[in-house]
Amino acid sequence: MIHSLFIINGASDVFMEKHWKTVIGKSICDYFFEAQSKCANPEDVPPVIATPHHYLINIYRNSLYFVAVLTHELPPLFVLEFLHRIMDVFEDYFSECTETSLKDNYVIVYELLDEMLDSGLPLATETNILKELIKPPNIFRKMANIVTGDNTNISNTLPTSQLSNIPWRRMGVRYTNNEAYFDLIEEIDAIIDRNGVTVMNEIQGYIDCCIKLSGMPDLTLSFVNPRLLDDVSFHPCVRLKKWEGERVLSFIPPDGNFRLISYHIGSQNAISIPLYVKHNIQFREGSSGRFELTVGPKQTMGKTLEAVVIECSMPKSVLNCTLTPTQGKCTFDPVKKHLVWDIGKIESNTQAAARLPSLRGNIVLTTGQPLPESNPVLNVRFTLNQIAISGIRVQRVDMHGEKYKPFKGVKYITTVKNGRFQIRT
Repeated sequence: MIHSLFIINGASDVFMEKHWKTVIGKSICDYFFEAQSKCANPEDVPPVIATPHHYLINIYRNSLYFVAVLTHELPPLFVLEFLHRIMDVFEDYFSECTETSLKDNYVIVYELLDEMLDSGLPLATETNILKELIKPPNIFRKMANIVTGDNTNISNTLPTSQLSNIPWRRMGVRYTNNEAYFDLIEEIDAIIDRNGVTVMNEIQGYIDCCIKLSGMPDLTLSFVNPRLLDDVSFHPCVRLKKWEGERVLSFIPPDGNFRLISYHIGSQNAISIPLYVKHNIQFREGSSGRFELTVGPKQTMGKTLEAVVIECSMPKSVLNCTLTPTQGKCTFDPVKKHLVWDIGKIESNTQAAARLPSLRGNIVLTTGQPLPESNPVLNVRFTLNQIAISGIRVQRVDMHGEKYKPFKGVKYITTVKNGRFQIRT
């Protein structure tokens, strides 16, 4: 049972708190701040912190900590999943979940928390149901609230889903154009050593849906190679026995946007790395050094690498970098010692292979400082459209229970978890 929730920004300031039982003072967060002070990175704070009388369970996203306070022991994953769900709902309502967006929509935040949790237990977590209970913000509603003095966004009528046998779908849905879109997105988490050998390579994937279908459609989605999927997490609408028996997703979908499944593909499967980076980073005696990078496509199956960015944090002894890119833009912050090379697109055709993007130049070191003990780690980001790098493909999508023929579309995207594609130099 969740007793209280504290929302903390990156500066360790509690700017929102919600209590479902008696009020717990902010001083309980001192245990969290103590654990935070011992961590070099914000993501390293232990997700579960035990205190003499409470448990603090937290997540970190978008430079915000969501800290749940429990008075009794609960499965931690249950609470972590619920906290992520809260942030997902805020992102759906406000387009982003940041300190600014939450403060700008203070009233709606508390109204949502009241509906999502009842007496410390999750109640309504589906966005389409919540939007019937609490109206999403827009400029016209804000102006009307200012004129009328009405600060509430709660609907005057019960949601129609209360009359439905399906708790995540309301009755009487009608659309002029019936459409179903499925985005299969895979995020690569990889570490490559200085010799180009892949030390670790995993994929976290998920299928996000936008379903706008009339009536009560019953959908089935089948894969070409479903055995690749491991550690699968389903939306409550998925019939689990159908998946276990036939490896087919059978479900009556919620109306609108939702995440159908998330899955994991471990390093035991052969996962292709779609790009390579050749590097030559040298720190020389004196006050100089050399920095050279070349980036090229690798096993992209003819697709273009997009939004390619390479970042690295240089050692403290680096005073400045004078680097020239053959493509894109390179910036170096001499205060934070942070280097960013925004490359853009990298074509996979043979003509482009002769002019691969490269970055070359000199490094200026602080005089009298010892040479850095190790070279910096390169963090790479990119997007690869129209392909799922694991090889997962949707075979077909069928609809039952309704007579019309909807438009169905499937899109594949491969991208990188922020800061999780690392090349050690």
